[in-house]
Amino acid sequence: MLSPAEFVERHRPSGGRRSGKRDVIVSVFLEQQGHLSAEQLADLVRARDPRISRATIYRTLQWMIDAGIARRVDFGGGNFRFEHAYRHPRHFHLICKQCRQSIEFLSSDIEALIEEVAVVRRFRPDESVIQIYGTCEHCAAGRPAEPPAVPLDAVFARDALRVAIATERSGLTFYARAARLARDSRGRDVFRRLADEEKEHLAKLEARYRELIAQDPRLESQPAFLFFKGASEGLFAAGAEELTRKGVTDREALLIGIRCERASHRFFQRYGERFEESEGKRVFLEFAAEEREHRDLLVREYRDLMARQRQRAPRGRRPADRARSGPRGKRPA
Repeated sequence: MLSPAEFVERHRPSGGRRSGKRDVIVSVFLEQQGHLSAEQLADLVRARDPRISRATIYRTLQWMIDAGIARRVDFGGGNFRFEHAYRHPRHFHLICKQCRQSIEFLSSDIEALIEEVAVVRRFRPDESVIQIYGTCEHCAAGRPAEPPAVPLDAVFARDALRVAIATERSGLTFYARAARLARDSRGRDVFRRLADEEKEHLAKLEARYRELIAQDPRLESQPAFLFFKGASEGLFAAGAEELTRKGVTDREALLIGIRCERASHRFFQRYGERFEESEGKRVFLEFAAEEREHRDLLVREYRDLMARQRQRAPRGRRPADRARSGPRGKRPA
């Protein structure tokens, strides 16, 4: 995982000059959690080094925004706060207009809708900002506001592991069911092997989850950060359900498996690449790599099965011929 210094270097514009004062300001900013006003940051920096002027601090803050190190959040009424991006994934905000606390979350469904609209309108988005203003549960109940009990990146890592575990569990169900259904011995062995791998990966993820919770038991009860509705039940759940249909052939089971692995790989790779450097990002990218290997294995097995069936079938009754003529003839890419 990148250190704060490595993170800044990665975002530093090419050719940008270095400055000792700027490094101090950036360092103080990255040490903070939550949202700061420009004045609060200036007070913190000047407490560290009173020789640094407020004008220099404000210019550096804008430099950090332009470089992608800081984000500006509108808390309403011309009240802007700033958050850093180091180990702090992209997100949306619920902002309480009474206590000015914010609740951070990320929804794959909202992002999918934004992308759909942009494609339809042929619009190329650079940045999406969603801020919903209202009243938090503490203010609604007349209780004092409570700051987050644990850092967001820890909650993000917890949620990323939960999504990965749900997908492993659904994958294990899928491959165990496919192995029981398979008539072809080689295909059955492949499904069993993948079921064993899913079981092994699941055990590692669950151990990693327990280790994370042990570091801070308060994590378990924190509100969700990731709202990934489709992935929360496991990305293989629909595929496993398809296998319960009567008469599913080995070829169809392989195609369903390829489709699930491809969707899972794209999902984890896509979000892993979008997230800022964090434990959650690492979980997603590791998982994406495993899903890619499984997808490639299934594609090879599908092609081999089709070749063996073509060799056995009389001309005119070959599986590929029937596949090309029927609605189930879609080939894996």
